[in-house]
Amino acid sequence: MKRLMMLAMAAVMLVGLLSACGSKKSETVDADLDEFYDDLEDSYGWDDNYLVDIEGEMLESYYPGLADIETEQFVAKTPMMSATVNEMVFLQCKTEEDAVKAGAILQDRIDAQADGGAWYPESMEAWSKGTVIQQGTYVAMIASAEHQDEIAEKFNALFA
Repeated sequence: MKRLMMLAMAAVMLVGLLSACGSKKSETVDADLDEFYDDLEDSYGWDDNYLVDIEGEMLESYYPGLADIETEQFVAKTPMMSATVNEMVFLQCKTEEDAVKAGAILQDRIDAQADGGAWYPESMEAWSKGTVIQQGTYVAMIASAEHQDEIAEKFNALFA
């Protein structure tokens, strides 16, 4: 009788353990993209006048169609005047489908600049190393001659 009872209890515990292992909760990440950019600005010593917002006609010129995508958060920066490539966009779209569309628009910008739009060989080379990263509804375009890999790693770390 004791053995039967022990066997039954062990079976109940085993079923409980297996069902707990099978249910994984999906984690939602809420990244503050303004805060992320501010941290980059502090880390790299960029003053308030180094990178400016990309908006209005400049936004449409650089990223045709991006303004038509509904976003939760949007940060787009480029140097006012610099010989060093350092352009980045961080956004959170309403849907993953919109994030894919935004990623394609951002990749078009990288490709156009790398294929001659950046004019100078060093700039085109820096643009060719640019990257678009999608993490769910979040998208980043990073084109930075000096900090490309570091910024990409920091962005991905928001979702780790």
